[in-house]
Amino acid sequence: MNLHQACKSNLLSAEVVLVVTNRPDCGAMQIALDQGLTRSTLPPLKHSSADSIDLALREQLQHHGVDWVITAGYLKKIGPQTLDAFENRIINIHPSLLPKYGGRGMYGRHVHEAVIAAGEQVSGASVHYVNHCFDSGAVIAQSSVAVDDNMTAEALAERVLRAEHTLLISALQGILNPNE
Repeated sequence: MNLHQACKSNLLSAEVVLVVTNRPDCGAMQIALDQGLTRSTLPPLKHSSADSIDLALREQLQHHGVDWVITAGYLKKIGPQTLDAFENRIINIHPSLLPKYGGRGMYGRHVHEAVIAAGEQVSGASVHYVNHCFDSGAVIAQSSVAVDDNMTAEALAERVLRAEHTLLISALQGILNPNE
């Protein structure tokens, strides 16, 4: 279940007010379009520097009255202006049990290939706060999945993605609906 569906079905006491990406052709933008959500794109060609993207992102989030930022699938490092404006209100989901297999360049298939190459028997997903260093913010929640012998990175990615969807909603319920 995606975040918008979780909000509409009252699993989360929240509303998706903006979907932002740096890639206008990504799947999230098509989903946002299909669901009638407000969208914004911050393409690197339009913004010549990381500071420019950071300022544009912060302004977009503030303009739309965003309270919490969920960076599910957003691969760019969040800059200091946005981090300061939304301190302890930016959350990411990562496809490993952090602190293992996190950091610069560790996303998607790269994570799953590293897990398999290391011979891990368990992987999973982590929901964590975003700070100034990739994947190093405090972990909010984790979910484990088994890594089977001879498993491919694609098969592990599918297993972890299923865990991510459930974990993210559950973690956000705990943060946004603490008394329920």
